[in-house]
Amino acid sequence: MTLDEYQQLALKTALNHPEDLMDKTIWVMGIAGEAGEVVEKWKKIVAYKDGVITDEDKQELKKEMGDVVWYVAVLANSLGMTFEEVMQLNVDKLKDRMARGVTKGQGDNR
Repeated sequence: MTLDEYQQLALKTALNHPEDLMDKTIWVMGIAGEAGEVVEKWKKIVAYKDGVITDEDKQELKKEMGDVVWYVAVLANSLGMTFEEVMQLNVDKLKDRMARGVTKGQGDNR
């Protein structure tokens, strides 16, 4: 499955008003909420399981990461972007940082 194929499948389960500011707001909040669930599951592995990651933990993390990806794909579409474009821009940015030796550091535009 390509990124854009995934995005099209994700859209079939999304709200039907992608031009609506409220839908976009819900999707942005969904990214933060689901990312928080990833963090919460990780916290429990570190705090209560001494960092031991079970297959069940991996499955639960996978589910939450998938939810993050779903929200990003749907938000991207509502902004007129393909998932492929978003991911390619990210890879290009990281390659550029690597070439300039600034993969570590602070700031968005290093």
